[in-house]
This record gives sequence, C-alpha cells and structure tokens, in this order.
Amino acid sequence: MSLSIVFACLFVVVGIYFYNNPLKHGPWFLSRRFINWFPLGMTYAFLYMGRYNLTVAKNGFGDLMTNQDFGLIFAAGTITYGLSFLVNGPLVDKIGGKAGILIAAIGASGANIAMGVLTWMVVTGRTKMNLVGAFSVLYALNMYFQSYGAVSIIKVKANWFHVRERGVFGAIFGTLISFGVYFAFDWGKAILDYTKAQVTGPETWMQSVLRSLFVPEGVPVNATWAVFFVPAAILLVWVVLDWWLIRETPESAGFPHLDPHDASSGHMHEELTTMDLLRKVFGNPVMLLVAGVELTSGVLRNGIMQWYTVFAHDVKQPGAEGIVANWGLLLCVFGIVGGFAGGLISDKFFQSRRGPPAALFSCFMLMMAAVMAMFIFSAPMVVGIAALLIVAAVTGVHSLMSGTAAADFGGRKATATCSGIVDGCVYLGSGVQSVCVGYLSARSWQWWPLFLMPFALAGAFIAWKIWNELPAATRKYIAEHETKGAKA
Repeated sequence: MSLSIVFACLFVVVGIYFYNNPLKHGPWFLSRRFINWFPLGMTYAFLYMGRYNLTVAKNGFGDLMTNQDFGLIFAAGTITYGLSFLVNGPLVDKIGGKAGILIAAIGASGANIAMGVLTWMVVTGRTKMNLVGAFSVLYALNMYFQSYGAVSIIKVKANWFHVRERGVFGAIFGTLISFGVYFAFDWGKAILDYTKAQVTGPETWMQSVLRSLFVPEGVPVNATWAVFFVPAAILLVWVVLDWWLIRETPESAGFPHLDPHDASSGHMHEELTTMDLLRKVFGNPVMLLVAGVELTSGVLRNGIMQWYTVFAHDVKQPGAEGIVANWGLLLCVFGIVGGFAGGLISDKFFQSRRGPPAALFSCFMLMMAAVMAMFIFSAPMVVGIAALLIVAAVTGVHSLMSGTAAADFGGRKATATCSGIVDGCVYLGSGVQSVCVGYLSARSWQWWPLFLMPFALAGAFIAWKIWNELPAATRKYIAEHETKGAKA
C-alpha cells in the first residue's frame, strides 16, 4: 500500500514537471531533460537511504548504541559533510555534476559496505569495541562522499533549468529527498524486520530473499548489517544508469544553448579559481544570509527526522502508532507537499523570490514546535502531526535555499560551490542539534521541541532580510518579459 502511494506521488510529480513549462520548451527537450534528472534524482534518493539508515539501525543495536552515542556518531558525519563542501563544491564546479554523482554513489556504497561489515562483526560477537569511535570514522567517510550528491544534482540542474523554472525544480528536488527519506525509514525498517533471527508468520518472497542473503544459519542474532548492504547494492545499479544517461548541459545532448538568466549570465567566458568560487559565497552578503537560513533549517530538519522515531521508542505514543509505523511514508508525503508548496509560492506569487516563502515557513515551524512543547507528554497524535508539519515546512525551505537560491545567486559557474556551502550549513546545524538533543533527551524529552524553537525564529528573521532579493539578470529578464506581455 505504501509503495503504491509513493508511486502515485511520483506520477503526480512527473506530471507537474511536464505541465509546468513557462518557457514553452519543445516536447523532446522536456523528455530529454526528464531522462537527465530522473536517474540523477533517484541516485540522490538512494544516497539518502544510505545516509539515514544509521538512524534506523540505531534501534536495532539496542544497548550497544545509546542516544548520546548515536548523537555523537551522527554529528561526526554531519560536521564532516558540512566542511567537505569547501573542497568538494569547487571541485564539482570544475569536473561537472555527472562525475560528481558517480563519485558520490561509488564512495557512499563503499562506506556503507564497511559499516555493514563492522556491524556484522560486532553483532555476531566476532569483535568487541566501542561503536562510537569506529562508527564515527566510517559514518564520516560515508558523509564525505554523500556531500558530492547535492552539489552534483544542482550543478546539472543549473545548466538545464531557467531561473523561472527553478522553483518547481526545487520542489522536485525536495520530492527526491522525500523519496530518499521514505526508502531509509520504511524500507530500512522493513529490512530490519525481515532479517530478524526469529520470524513469526509466513514469509513473503522479499523476506525469503533477504534472509537467504543476510541471515546466517544457527546464529541467534538479528541481521542488522543488512540495512547497510542493501542501499550499497542499489547505489551501484544507479551508477551504471547515471554513466549511461546523464548529460552535463543541453548542448552536450544536442540542443541549442540555454541561458538560464542566473548570476552567471554574461560571465560564462570567465575562468574562476577556487578562491574566486569561494568568494562567490563568503564575499556575497545575500549568500551568507541564505546559508544562515539553511543553518537554522538544518537544526529543525534533522531535529525532527532524526529524533522522532527515537523519541517514540523511548516514550510510547498511544494513539499515534500509525505515525510511528509509517514514519518514512509520511515524511515522504509531507515533504513532497512542503517542497511543492514552497516552489509554487515562490514562482507564482513572488516572481521567483525565495525569501518570502522561507520566512513564512519558518514562522509556521516556530508555531508547530511550540505545539509540540505544549503536548509532548499528553497528546501523542498532536505531537506526531506537528512534527510532520515541521517536516513539510522545512523541506520547502531546504528546497528553496539549497536547491534553488544558491544556484540563482551563485550562477552556473559557481553553482556547486555556492549550493554546497549552503547545504553544508544545513549539516553543521544538524551536527549542533545532534549533540545537543542527544544530551538533552537523556535528561528530559521536554527539551527537544524547546531547543528547536529559537532556531525557527532565527530562520524567519534571516529569511525576512532577503525578502526582496533577486539576481540582477533575473530581475532584468522579468522586467523585459512583463514589458513584452503588457504590449502584447
């Protein structure tokens, strides 16, 4: 049932993509662009499965990994992810998004295999060690390669999508993230359930396959390691498809040159050094404000996705069992709604300005975090719904800032660097919340939503500061387009 809902969402997203055509592209261009972004996007979705599978595995480890242990391991990975963009962003701007996504998928697959081997050795008693140190190193390695993913998809997107189309593509980007979260949480949980040592009831064909692959005969332990091996294998399949199908630019696929009218318009002939690329971010006040919004959204985003299932495991949620059981599917659906709401509001009501919907969504997250704080121990269903609404809003903000605004203001020449550093701020924020919530939840879960509230307020204020900002080339294009429309 849940898979049918996800496929239905996918068909709706693809339909919206083909319907939304403000620049009147030809049908073959739209089709070839779809052939380009779909495998790229699905690779990114399965990178998410290989990223948040640690969160799923946490409950499978039981006493081997405490909340504080998990918080430290996750923080090591997210901080590595954030800092990696100082190197990986300029590198992807040089080598291109296709090469970048191949590096991401191959590297993350290898890191997941290593985490699976380590889990197998520890769970089966072949070695004894403190999981914090070993998993921190391997998860940090995984997240280093993961950091190539977002910048690569946005790098290719910047060449294929005009600024006036990027709000909707930002929504598609958010949808792909939501699919990845679904794969991580619901498929990951199913993998854990199917590979338990003791099985009750008749086996499905998938359960039979997974058990034959991962559950050893005569070993009375759950095969937690399968949650790392499965996404590693899937990623390698997408590597082959990416190598075959992706083209870096419309020109490389046989189409005429497309000018997206972003910050690089009129400057494509310029050669930029790594320092020039970094100055595009650190020397641009607007980019710093965009990064600030993403820092706060990182706290809210992973502050909910990372911890809700852990909270529900520690504090039983009577009446909200459906939310707990279908957490990945609900994250997917709410994330898609939030991503499209943000993109459509930006393009349709604010002339492709990204600040207004980000500010509005941040205010909404503040209210929902306050609702969670008020009902944290008294109304499980209210807490669950408020958490899902935060996910919807924060997906909208993330899609607009990392997936769209960074490319708009950075331009095609510096898209990977700008989007990478902005996206890195998401994970620096995530690292902060991971350590803090891991520590605070050990005292009382009441601190969880209270910790999130100031960051939502800060995000709203920073987004308000960029309410009217647009790249100069975009502003010029809109003015000329509206003048022609008025004359017509």
